Amino acid sequence: MENINAAKMAERYCALGIGIIYLLLGLAGFIPALVSIPGTHMSYIPLDESTNAYSAGFGYIFGLFPTNFLHNIVRCGVGLWGIASFISAHSSRIFNRGFAIAYIVLAIMGLLPFAKTSFGFMPLFGNNVWVNALAAIAAIYYGIIIPAKVEGVSVAQRS
Repeated sequence: MENINAAKMAERYCALGIGIIYLLLGLAGFIPALVSIPGTHMSYIPLDESTNAYSAGFGYIFGLFPTNFLHNIVRCGVGLWGIASFISAHSSRIFNRGFAIAYIVLAIMGLLPFAKTSFGFMPLFGNNVWVNALAAIAAIYYGIIIPAKVEGVSVAQRS
């Protein structure tokens, strides 16, 4: 029983941690002082100068993570969902599993030349690949592998 409670708390804290990280990244993308375009004096591409939705707000958070306004909104939404899912073990498990699947797909898309901009909507390339992959691996571990071990079944047997 103690192992089950510890696993549920670990699952909840994983969702909370991912939520906080993604909310902070999303909010940082809206702060001009934290966003830059390498090789220019601009923080990001302003809305009135952008030629399409992809370039609106394009820049690099901390000079490392490519982003645009839509990506910032998605990160904030994912972050808020992760924080809200901390409320129960069941909602944390749903968040961790959904996040793991979605963000492994996004990490793989970031490696593919035709999909690295999520088909013209958000930048998934560069450092976003490893951040998404590492967060997804954590969600897989705490949302799928640990619960299966605690219940004494293999991951393949889980429904």
